[in-house]
Amino acid sequence: MKKHLFLAPLLALPLLAACGGTKVKRLDTNTVVDISGKWNDTDSRLTAEEMISDCLSRPWISEAASAAAGNKPSVIVGTVRNESNEHINTRVFVEDLQRALINSGRVKFVAAKDERGEVREERLDQDTNASEETKKAHGQETGADFMLSGNISTIEDKEGGKSVILYQVNLKLLSMKNNEIAWVGQKKIKKSLKRSGSTW
Repeated sequence: MKKHLFLAPLLALPLLAACGGTKVKRLDTNTVVDISGKWNDTDSRLTAEEMISDCLSRPWISEAASAAAGNKPSVIVGTVRNESNEHINTRVFVEDLQRALINSGRVKFVAAKDERGEVREERLDQDTNASEETKKAHGQETGADFMLSGNISTIEDKEGGKSVILYQVNLKLLSMKNNEIAWVGQKKIKKSLKRSGSTW
């Protein structure tokens, strides 16, 4: 009897552990959720969409199309530097910029440097292994007319458990032909945070 009484609490442990497990709730990807107050997926997506919309509404695009006999200008996204005081995955932001540009239908989009390297390796492989009818020749790539690049920076003011943080995103569109700046865009996001019983 004593042996069974001793084992009973041990047998109940897995059941208790299962009851206290992690609960997951699926959210729509467009749902705005701010937990930490830091830069998040919503900031990245909305900033990219707004800035690209502004970029494509400016005179440079019609001027570029006119200079190219009505053809769409080709654009490449370069480096977006994280100059903020927190970790920001700029790769996600770059992908959001690329998607907004491509989906606009207003420009041709050129692959980034790392992507081009992989495609060039594939063409080299085709030289040896693909048929004459299907292999793709070297030297046929589309050169970019413009490069989009920029940075993300922050200004933070904090005291006790209160903090106000300003995110500033700066983007520039540069002409690959003559280094002229065709467009400058800026987006600011300001967040107020209050944390009780915590230190920064």
